[in-house]
Amino acid sequence: MEHLVYCDTKAKVLEKILSGAKTMIIRGAAGRKLPYGRVLKGETLYFIENNGEGLIKAKGVVKDVFNSEKMTEEESKKMVSEHLDKLNLTDSQVKRWAGKRYLCLIEIDNVKKIKPFTIVRQDNMDDWITVESISTILEGSSVKYQSVRLTD
Repeated sequence: MEHLVYCDTKAKVLEKILSGAKTMIIRGAAGRKLPYGRVLKGETLYFIENNGEGLIKAKGVVKDVFNSEKMTEEESKKMVSEHLDKLNLTDSQVKRWAGKRYLCLIEIDNVKKIKPFTIVRQDNMDDWITVESISTILEGSSVKYQSVRLTD
């Protein structure tokens, strides 16, 4: 599988990833939702900023993945705190992710800038998209992306 990862432009996430200052991505929720359980070591990640451009600007490889069991708010906060050196989060990002019942921590490697290419954003897309091939969501593709939902 391949994954499209939306990066917070305001927090300069993609810039931090490309410089090596950020080597881990976090996603979390009250329930198990993408990318929880759907991203595996060795898979390819494509990075795009959430600024409306629709340009994929970098790619990398999943080095390691951790999917938490259901956690208390305190356990979740501790988990985020223990990985801050790799996550390189702003204060508002810490507030967003710490305290979630389920966390997915994805360590990334071999991140490189690539020649930007465009995707077509569809209404049912989230901030993390898992596809068989990134080509299915490229501009001009005739394939309609189907969102994958996980349940508790």
